[in-house]
Amino acid sequence: MKAKIIKIGNSRGIRLPKKLLNLYGLKEGSDMEIEQNRNGLFLRPIQQEYTLSWEAAYQQMAAEREDSMEWEAWQTTDEDGIDD
Repeated sequence: MKAKIIKIGNSRGIRLPKKLLNLYGLKEGSDMEIEQNRNGLFLRPIQQEYTLSWEAAYQQMAAEREDSMEWEAWQTTDEDGIDD
């Protein structure tokens, strides 16, 4: 795939095709990491750390508690003295 360097204000940039933007979930303002090596440049989207809202965090904790309670019930059944 080819691209041309274009003038953007006092800087220069490369236009990325819409297909690539959609493929990698990039939009205006997305942070990118530029890695240099002897073969050229490598662009990589910087993954933003995902943080839960208070409500979502509470719901996740409640779901995890339900899972742990289910395992406790299985443990009790396992320890009821009945051999396999």
